[in-house]
Amino acid sequence: MSTFDFPPSIKSRPVWGRLEARAGKHHLMIADAEGAEAIIAIATSDLMAHTHIIFIAKGTSHGDALRALNPAQFYEGPTYAASVQRIRRVFQDAHMGLQVYLAGTEGVMGQAMREAIEAGIPHTAIQTEHRGSVARRMQCVHCKGITEDVETDPFVCAHCGLNLFVRDHYSRRLAAYQGVRVDAEDHGNVPEPRGIYE
Repeated sequence: MSTFDFPPSIKSRPVWGRLEARAGKHHLMIADAEGAEAIIAIATSDLMAHTHIIFIAKGTSHGDALRALNPAQFYEGPTYAASVQRIRRVFQDAHMGLQVYLAGTEGVMGQAMREAIEAGIPHTAIQTEHRGSVARRMQCVHCKGITEDVETDPFVCAHCGLNLFVRDHYSRRLAAYQGVRVDAEDHGNVPEPRGIYE
């Protein structure tokens, strides 16, 4: 199953919705991995005739199913970093009324949402739907490094090596959750790692 019911949390943590087809002349759909399933679920031939899909495969084989929808434009990239220049260009060339659909992991949706907002897309034109992995994009508050795909709490910062507590505090500016040193007052006293939602 590629959907997950997130437990209630603090106000800064994003709440993801469900995609629905909207009226409009231009549509941009950005998805990674299982996010493709959310696009497939709402696809119609009329919608796809005006849709640009940007898909980040992350090792999945959903690209063929998305191509079979016959979107007006289709791009498949291996990572968000490899796709971000194309995403920025689409936003730069966007016409008024563009509808944006984001689906997949929190890391990709958050980064794409940040790009959309920076490009002036109104928040009312942006939809989201979480699908797939619940791994988080985390920022170390000590060294400011970003660690992608964090699945355990605590985790080791990929940049400075500190053991970090996975907090629910989310920065929309960084499109990342915040990690704080778990053994700041008692060095070496680090609990056993467990899944973030265990």
